[in-house]
Amino acid sequence: MKKRFALTDLDCAACAAKMEDAIKKIDGVNDAAVSFMAQKLTLDAEDARFDAILDEVVRVCHKVEPDCVINR
Repeated sequence: MKKRFALTDLDCAACAAKMEDAIKKIDGVNDAAVSFMAQKLTLDAEDARFDAILDEVVRVCHKVEPDCVINR
């Protein structure tokens, strides 16, 4: 399943790159893209576990950029 999410308060391109790298390492993630300019996350992950994977994505992103919110 592939979904896009708006991001709020993503402050820099370096943080976006770190978030993208961390998300791609999560088990069940097929691909991910974090766009600083568009303030968007595109997540492609296993259908059956998508919600659990998204919860892990939120935790990982919060570690990199505590102010960033993924608008579900």
